[in-house]
Amino acid sequence: MSDKVLEMYNLNKVYGKGDTSVHALQDVSITVNKGEFLLIVGSSGSGKSTLLNMIGLLDRPTSGKILIDGINTTTLNDGKISSFRNHKLGFIFQFSNLLSDLTVLENVMLPRQIQGKNGSASKDAKELLKIVGLEDQMHKRGNKISGGQAQRAAIARGLVNRPAIVLADEPTGNLDSVSAQNIVQLMKSMAKKLGQTFIVVTHDRHQFGDVNRIITIKDGRAFEGEESMRLEAVA
Repeated sequence: MSDKVLEMYNLNKVYGKGDTSVHALQDVSITVNKGEFLLIVGSSGSGKSTLLNMIGLLDRPTSGKILIDGINTTTLNDGKISSFRNHKLGFIFQFSNLLSDLTVLENVMLPRQIQGKNGSASKDAKELLKIVGLEDQMHKRGNKISGGQAQRAAIARGLVNRPAIVLADEPTGNLDSVSAQNIVQLMKSMAKKLGQTFIVVTHDRHQFGDVNRIITIKDGRAFEGEESMRLEAVA
């Protein structure tokens, strides 16, 4: 079995037509192995959010291929994409987006219930909430816990389906510096403990310390290694 969990080949995304067209992504090719903690960095408008939307199957590329767990997602119809996304991808956003009328536990169980798999949903959700340090908060409403706690719950929710990839879009952007650092350390420890692949979009690369890889997006193109470091240095 391949160690590659994500393969992107010659990915392009063009919005509009003719003179008004915008090339949001240009010939992006990236491979990510299972268990990697990968950062995607870049300035506003660089294309990093567009790239995350492509990986998250929230938008379709103009051309190119995206393989997740060996499946060519660019050939899936809309109905199959929705099911595939729920099974294979977990999401963490800048805002936790917990539903206020549900308990923390119920929020974490939700992706599993959408799959129609209620049997082990409660057990698995409770185990994850214990791991992220919210064992004593699970029966509170989603709007009755702190921002840092809510983001911990969001991480547990993103992991409950044991996805191939967890995609995090500015996961610390709405937190104070202490809570943000706690969330960073939690995600990194979960990656090691569970062998979980994380792909994180952030504007604050230094907040994350040492990670497996960094990809810099500039003008819709992807750069790694020395080129990435050079672009960071002049940013």
